[in-house]
Amino acid sequence: MSKGQDNTKISYEVDPFNRLIINDSSKQSNLSRFRQVLDGRFKIDKNNTLTYHIKAPTPQGTELPHQVKLEGKWVLDKDHNLCISLNKLGRETLGDKLTLKGEIIDTSKNSLAFSLITHTKDNMQSIYILKLQGAWQADKNNRLTFRIQKEDGSCDFLTFKGTWEINPATGRNSGAGKHYIIYKYEKSQLITKKKAIHILTFQGYWDIKDKGRLSYVMDLQSDSVFRFKTSAAVFKDKYIKYELGIGLGKSLEARTITLFGKWNIKKDIGLVFEVEYENGNIRAITFGAEAKLTDKNSISFELKNDQNKNISAQLQLSRKILDGDGLSFLRFLKSKDEVAVTVGAGFRW
Repeated sequence: MSKGQDNTKISYEVDPFNRLIINDSSKQSNLSRFRQVLDGRFKIDKNNTLTYHIKAPTPQGTELPHQVKLEGKWVLDKDHNLCISLNKLGRETLGDKLTLKGEIIDTSKNSLAFSLITHTKDNMQSIYILKLQGAWQADKNNRLTFRIQKEDGSCDFLTFKGTWEINPATGRNSGAGKHYIIYKYEKSQLITKKKAIHILTFQGYWDIKDKGRLSYVMDLQSDSVFRFKTSAAVFKDKYIKYELGIGLGKSLEARTITLFGKWNIKKDIGLVFEVEYENGNIRAITFGAEAKLTDKNSISFELKNDQNKNISAQLQLSRKILDGDGLSFLRFLKSKDEVAVTVGAGFRW
């Protein structure tokens, strides 16, 4: 952070058109004060560090370079603006908070893109994009968050404090939906001041790895996974249903997520639940299980994840719905004297 001479202190703010303002105040006199709007643009580097690149020459006596590095903590305000609370270390003034007013325009698997509108000294309007790198996650209240990894190894979190929903199912049947997570928020436009609904869309697929958790995977390589805490789960022959809540301050908004699909057993893989996504793409949720025959012409499964860890869920399937490898497994199960047979996690039949 740039620091003035011994008799000055520098603070920063942002004007309504996303231009950096410098305040250079004398320690000796409150009357001696310099305030200047700097024409330029913000940029974010690969380490998620914010800088302001000044187009016009820096004002005389401010001792500012043409590029101002602005380090601090990233947050998202209630209007979904991007904010940074500047670090106080080595600075004469404390508590500077810069608010960049704009719109979130993209939520890719490893990034968040934010558009800004600015004006030049000639009153020409332009739009440019800032992009933060990181990973999407869920917080303890099942709210959507974006984790920002910083150069010093620490992390900041942008928390989306509204609710989210699953988009309506489409296609040949109720199970053939796109399975997108949709987040909506209302915000006034910067120029017209009219309120508009903004929609953010997250694309991924469902997975079940942990007890009491339902995961929505955007990108495993970057850990962009929403791991939602759940209160109840039901596993049936044609669907899996989870109940969860989204914490909004003192209130809790309930969500029911139902995944329609088809169960089967695959050799060398285990028990799978196949879910149809957009364009007919099929993704399978893989389970291990302890299986045994019942007296009701069905197979009872004690479900585990694909690493053979118990997820505290039970499933009962009619023998009639199995085909392919499932029929081979059924014959194997009938031939064994054991009470239960393990499928998945390296177990063969």
